[in-house]
Amino acid sequence: MTTKAFLIHEGTKMSNAVELVAVSTFRSVADAHIAQGILDEIGIESIVRSDNAGGMYPALAGADLLVRADDVEKANEALHRRHQRSK
Repeated sequence: MTTKAFLIHEGTKMSNAVELVAVSTFRSVADAHIAQGILDEIGIESIVRSDNAGGMYPALAGADLLVRADDVEKANEALHRRHQRSK
């Protein structure tokens, strides 16, 4: 799944539109944030996308972890390595 979005950098200055790709979908926002931390450690910017109606319907859980299209391979490798170590 890909999505076009504007990323905000340096206060309110916006960069050009970039293609974002969901590298993984998680059962909860918390799990997605843990994976986001893994990517942060290796310098990959990411965004957690979730829609649970503003917290009104937590049962609609599930969250996508989005990265730039250029970072997909590196992000997948990092998440896969982490998953292998946790087994």
